[in-house]
Amino acid sequence: MIAYLCAIGIIALIYCLLTLGLNLQFGLTRLVNFGVVAFFAVGAYTSGLLSLQGVPLPLCFVAAGVLSGLLALPIGLLSLRLRDDYLAIVTLGFSEAVRISIQQEGWLTHGVQGLPGLPKLFAAWGAASDMAIFTTLLVLVAVVSWGTVRLARSPFGRLLKAIGDDEAALAALGKDPAWFKVQVFMLGAALAGVAGAFYAHFITFITPEQFIPLITFYVWMGLVMGGTGTVRGAVFGSLLLMVFLEGSRFAKDWVPGVSEVGMASLRLAAVGLALILVTLYRPNGLFGGKAK
Repeated sequence: MIAYLCAIGIIALIYCLLTLGLNLQFGLTRLVNFGVVAFFAVGAYTSGLLSLQGVPLPLCFVAAGVLSGLLALPIGLLSLRLRDDYLAIVTLGFSEAVRISIQQEGWLTHGVQGLPGLPKLFAAWGAASDMAIFTTLLVLVAVVSWGTVRLARSPFGRLLKAIGDDEAALAALGKDPAWFKVQVFMLGAALAGVAGAFYAHFITFITPEQFIPLITFYVWMGLVMGGTGTVRGAVFGSLLLMVFLEGSRFAKDWVPGVSEVGMASLRLAAVGLALILVTLYRPNGLFGGKAK
């Protein structure tokens, strides 16, 4: 039971990293990124491929974050010309392009066969490796949360909020928001890449089917339910979503006559209903304060 809870905790903290990265992009700057899973996949495959070549894991994690951030550069530049719905469509298409590329370019990624046998993080710790991963992720999420709060209160953070509130007014005051938008988009993507590296070296086996748009949907769900623009909303929203998703796995024990496939559909329907209710009655999120 402890091992199961530890594994769920690790996945929940990985989602926290993804949600914190999205909170930087959308919560502060209102950059609509529907391609979160693309940078998550790039980080996982970058770290996995390098580790299979004997590269030390700390360098693999750094490479995962750097490459994901660099890959976000052209999308960030596109954000200078595209807004709202158009940027959302581009990022969604980008995520599918990345997934299909991973699936088709077997010479590099082994295609649908995936990458088995990835070295596990803290493997030398034996049975305590999962607890070590959990502790490392917990510290990392705490550091990123603290850094996000400091960033939001800094002049740079206030500028990012101004971009999200009214970019035209900011430009009229003589500020050029272009490079700031690119920076924050790359920073959020780098966090997703690091999260992908943790995922790869915890699961130790990755395939393209693990990086579907549903992951992006879950990350957005956590952020919207928790409260956009706040660290506590990003963290507690993603944790609450994970508790709901995992807890609903046991619902079939007290819902008679529902198959496994049917229960999966009911779970998604329940998640959608929860999103509607939060949007109606708590538009700022469960942890984002009451709407004025």
